Amino acid sequence: MHNEKEGLAQDLPRLMGRRGVLLTLAGAGIAGFAIAQGAPPSDAEANVFGPDKACLKTPRETNGPYPADGSNTREGQVVDVLKQQGVIRDDIRASFGDLSGTADGIPLKLEIALVDVAGCTPLAGHAIYLWHATAAGQYSLYDLPDQNFLRGVVLTDARGVARVTTIVPGCYDGRWPHIHFEVFASAEAATQGMALLTSQMALPEAVCRQAYADARYPASLQNLDDVTLARDMVFGDNTAEQVAQQTLAMSETPTGYAAKVTVGLA
Repeated sequence: MHNEKEGLAQDLPRLMGRRGVLLTLAGAGIAGFAIAQGAPPSDAEANVFGPDKACLKTPRETNGPYPADGSNTREGQVVDVLKQQGVIRDDIRASFGDLSGTADGIPLKLEIALVDVAGCTPLAGHAIYLWHATAAGQYSLYDLPDQNFLRGVVLTDARGVARVTTIVPGCYDGRWPHIHFEVFASAEAATQGMALLTSQMALPEAVCRQAYADARYPASLQNLDDVTLARDMVFGDNTAEQVAQQTLAMSETPTGYAAKVTVGLA
C-alpha cells in the first residue's frame, strides 16, 4: 500500500540538525529542568499558553473513523500513517512518502502549547499527531485513498510549543469544524495505543463564516448552518470552560489565519 518500512525511526536522524539537540536534552531531563528552573515565560510565551487556560485538563475525545493511526482498517488493510517515513513535518498540506498531491485551502499556521496541568509546566520533546478534513470535508487515506495530506506529527520545543502549517478545515455534514490530535511522550513513542491523550480542537464560528466565503469551501457554510457547537456530538457534552479550552484562538493574517491553543495533560 504505502511505504511503512522505517517511519519515525528514519525521520528522527533527518531532523537532528534542527531538533536533535532539543530531543537529546529532553530525553535526559535537562530541558525540563531548564524550564522548571528558568525565568517566568515572557509576555509572548504567556499569550501562547493563555493565562486563564494553561492549567486546564483537555477532555478526551474520540479519534473518529479516519485516524490512520493503526487502530482501524480500510478495505481490509490497516491504515497507519505513523509508520510512514516523512510523517514528522511542520507543514502538512502536501502528501508525503510515495504519494503526491497538495490540499487546497486557506493557509492556517497553528501553535499548540502543551502543558502538564499538575504544575502548569511546559512539556518539551512530546509528539503531536494531527489530522483533519479538506476544504471539501474529505479525509485523506479514506475518502481520498491516494493522498495522505493534512496528516503529520509535530514536536514540542523547549517551551512546550509545537508549530504546524496546514489549511482551515472544511465543515462537513453533521460535525462542527474541528481538528483531531493525539499526544505522545516522544516521537519514538508515537505508535498505535501509546497516546497520552486523544482529543479534538474546535474552530470559532466567526472565523469559519469568514473563511467559508472562499469558493474552495463549497458546502461548508451550508453545513455550518445545520450544526451548532452546543449540539455537536463531540463538543456538545463538555462544559463551557472545556469548550473554551478546546476552541482555537484565531486571527487573520496577510496570507490566511494564525491560531493558538493550549492542551493540558493530567
